[in-house]
Amino acid sequence: MCTVEKRGNLFILTITGDDEHRLSPSFIASILKALSKVKSEASPGSVLITTSHGKFFSNGFDLSWAQAAGSVSAAAERLHYMVQIFKPVVAELLSLPMPTIAAIAGHAAAAGFLLALSHDYMIMRSDRGVLYMSEVDLGLTLPDYFSALFKSKIGSSSVRRDLLLTGMKVKGESAVRMGIVESAHEGADGVMKAAVRLGEQLAERNWNGEPYAEIRKSLYPEISRLLGLPEKFFSISKL
Repeated sequence: MCTVEKRGNLFILTITGDDEHRLSPSFIASILKALSKVKSEASPGSVLITTSHGKFFSNGFDLSWAQAAGSVSAAAERLHYMVQIFKPVVAELLSLPMPTIAAIAGHAAAAGFLLALSHDYMIMRSDRGVLYMSEVDLGLTLPDYFSALFKSKIGSSSVRRDLLLTGMKVKGESAVRMGIVESAHEGADGVMKAAVRLGEQLAERNWNGEPYAEIRKSLYPEISRLLGLPEKFFSISKL
């Protein structure tokens, strides 16, 4: 479901296959395993780029798996289970000791949007793909850490309103104008080239990853508290 390739200082985490990349329990476990591998091999100057094959970056939780439980209550339990086990993915990305980039070459919806938003930078296609929070259209409420991440990462209250309360589908160029993503590029190759270019620029700074992660967490205190991310303190190593 996921592969990790190391190219110099860049870790490329690729969501494989040509389906919707629904976040099932097994898929979530695969992402966590990949992030654990990246973290264990991190060194100063490391950068993570997350990308995907096919039309979708991720279309959110595997609602078909939830509905296959049979009853409404059983389906709700399965959905709640996915909400809970996805939380560590967000926590890992927000505490990963390196800059992170989401190269969004297709649709990113609901929890798939949240997966992308958990990265430091997002880059989209200009010719295909949307960002979409489908919960309001499906009649689902937002988990607390979903709301907290949106408040932390998207500064405009009107943009958050339109994303979360109207189910607006946002394409690449619009996402740039709204301040959600860094840039938009034509084609999957264009997105990946831009992500690699940015990754190489960040890698050249040769930052120590642990202080980088702590500074990131301090930028987003509400979501960090909800995720139970502990604070660490480091002595000044460069003077």
